[in-house]
Amino acid sequence: MDQNFKEEHSYLRAKKRVKSIKGFYIHLSVYIIINILLSGVIVFGLMSSGDTFSETFSNFGVYSTWVFWGIGLFFNWLGVFGFRSLGFGSDWEERKIKQLLEEEDNRTRKF
Repeated sequence: MDQNFKEEHSYLRAKKRVKSIKGFYIHLSVYIIINILLSGVIVFGLMSSGDTFSETFSNFGVYSTWVFWGIGLFFNWLGVFGFRSLGFGSDWEERKIKQLLEEEDNRTRKF
């Protein structure tokens, strides 16, 4: 019975993880679609008021939602995938120490 509990617990954790990954990709899709539409509306509005197409991109409003919402999206991504996805897993320090020692050893062998 203990084995069944472990399997069910693992299944529920995996299901929760898949749900959070799916949520992130939905967030990413909405981010892209909405920001394209917002940027298009802003560019159209600026061009209607007399700005040229190239002048509209010097207006911070065109890409401000991309930047600020992008910061939120980054933290959402970090919450879903964690620091491990950045390469900072639990064994990162040990791997980095070995790498630096090997580099130092290679440098001293050259001289």
